[in-house]
Amino acid sequence: MPNTPHPIHWLHHADQHLGLVPSLGGAVAAWQLEGAQGKIDILRPWDGHNPDLYSLASFPMVPWSNRISAGGFAHAGVFHPIAPNRIGEPYPIHGDGWLQPWNIHQPFADTLEMTLASAQFEGNPYTYRALQRFVLRDGGMDQTLTVTHLGAQPLPYGLGQHPWFLRSPTTRLHTQVQGVWLSGADPLPTEHSTTFPPSWDPRPGMDVNGSLVDNAYTGWSGQASISWPEHPLELTMRVPDIQDQGRNDGYCLLYRPPVGPAFCFEPVTHPIDAFHAVGKPGLRVLDTGESLTLQVEWRFKPLG
Repeated sequence: MPNTPHPIHWLHHADQHLGLVPSLGGAVAAWQLEGAQGKIDILRPWDGHNPDLYSLASFPMVPWSNRISAGGFAHAGVFHPIAPNRIGEPYPIHGDGWLQPWNIHQPFADTLEMTLASAQFEGNPYTYRALQRFVLRDGGMDQTLTVTHLGAQPLPYGLGQHPWFLRSPTTRLHTQVQGVWLSGADPLPTEHSTTFPPSWDPRPGMDVNGSLVDNAYTGWSGQASISWPEHPLELTMRVPDIQDQGRNDGYCLLYRPPVGPAFCFEPVTHPIDAFHAVGKPGLRVLDTGESLTLQVEWRFKPLG
């Protein structure tokens, strides 16, 4: 896009159009599918100018997902302070990879990759290398996020993706979960429940319009689908590491704002504030040179 400090790098393949913005946190600007009536935006498209990362279509969460309370976390007897990183947020959120510029290259005709080398960004304890890979395939996209720990001392890591999906009055989310973390106004988790508040249960099909949901679900099957009857189209999300093992022990986050054109359904490796939960669920302690990967397979199919 002309006259912008943050150009979009486009990949056109398999009747899809993927736009990436490496200089804005390695984020996604747009993901479009060629339909019978023209291009269909699956993610809320970026306007090409707003530098607020929350206006992008999607961004990676590395080296952790969502919020960390208490000003940081302790590991192996050492407290690691982490400062808030977004105006209006009392807690550091979504890691620090989304706040740094990435490098981009195209290794194959159907693939774009972005890389980041981060060394204790803004005083954070993490030194790591990250890789994002996007492969456009017939019928969808494979998306991989990998982090490799480069620090001298082991640290707990987590990953996630933060896509903003367009929603209409008929858009529905279907997925299998077992429980949800309820939260206070922070919204940090306060209580785990296997009883879902009204309109919060995605198992039979959930309206993505409604009252605020900003919560983590547990016991996730590793697969979800979003349907847009007006197109008609269904998008399936699959995390092979969870689903192929049949563990049903994954985590996902839903952000359903009361107003606006989009909602978020986020595949993550750990729940909100896992650093302060018993057993630090979902976090992976990495030694120097060890890696953690989150792979997501996205597939389209006609609805009906």
